[in-house]
Amino acid sequence: MISSGQPVFAFQSPWVFSLLLVLALVLLYWWWRRRDKIASLHFSSVRALKGVKPSLRGRLVHLPMLLKAVAIGFMIVALARPQESSVMTKRNVEGIDIMIVLDVSDSMLIEDMKPLNRLEAAKETIANFVKARTSDRIGIVIFAGESFTLVPLTLDYELLLSRIGEITTARQARIKDGTAIGVAMANGAGRLRESTAKSRVMIFLTDGENNSGTIDPETGLEIAKGYGIKVYSIGLGKDGPTQIPVYTNDITGRQIKTYQPFESTVNDDLLSRMGSETGGKYFRAIREDSLRGVFSAIDSLEKTKVEENKFTRYEELFQEWLTWAILLYGAGWILGQTWLRRNP
Repeated sequence: MISSGQPVFAFQSPWVFSLLLVLALVLLYWWWRRRDKIASLHFSSVRALKGVKPSLRGRLVHLPMLLKAVAIGFMIVALARPQESSVMTKRNVEGIDIMIVLDVSDSMLIEDMKPLNRLEAAKETIANFVKARTSDRIGIVIFAGESFTLVPLTLDYELLLSRIGEITTARQARIKDGTAIGVAMANGAGRLRESTAKSRVMIFLTDGENNSGTIDPETGLEIAKGYGIKVYSIGLGKDGPTQIPVYTNDITGRQIKTYQPFESTVNDDLLSRMGSETGGKYFRAIREDSLRGVFSAIDSLEKTKVEENKFTRYEELFQEWLTWAILLYGAGWILGQTWLRRNP
């Protein structure tokens, strides 16, 4: 991509303007000497001539000399080489293809992260991550007991932000609940398979262990490694006993929120190997601020490569000044030899 800065006008040889002083001195000398060359007639009285107005030719008698002087001035400007310069910047952007794989199982409703629960914390952080990117294609895969591509790789960040806002849990979306890590990895890797970007990245977020799906995590990991995909895995939430909210409707249709005991467990060993064996990294995020820190770290590790080459483009502008100089000088010469010719 090539961009241009604001054009700058300048003269390449400004010293030439010293000739304008010479021109001014020549004109002053001509004006002083012209008094000795003015023809005159002697009358005993000029009373009869007081009402006589000078003719148009008389008024314009000095026009040829004036035109020639202006023409010489324009020639001096042309000799000073007026130029317009623009600094051109050529930007070579080497973008990154990033596939975000997000767990939407019902355990993501556990309320141990602000602003509401694990899922909302993840959505908010992912949205801010998308807003911070400029030249990278990003896609989103969601998974629970099965996996779906929510948004394929795209530069349409407005679409991404819109679809992120619509993400719900498995039960709300009426898809199979569970945690199919292997299937989700294979799906994300498949979306990055055709990528031509030099850097292909998968950000994998989950708060559980693999307990569903037709592809085991080891196979999913091998697929990602085979395609040369770097995986940044993130384990969400605290391990241990907690409560998961359950939403039901009473006989009037009003939604009622209750809690059920739940044992939250993240497979740190698996997620760690997902990062280390692919050249990525494993992070553990137990609070919303630590999750934001994780995405900031990923953002700094996976920077878009931008190379800038600057060069200056010059446009010569003397031609217009020289053209006007020739026209004005020619007009002055023609008028001096014809209509405005002075005799003697």
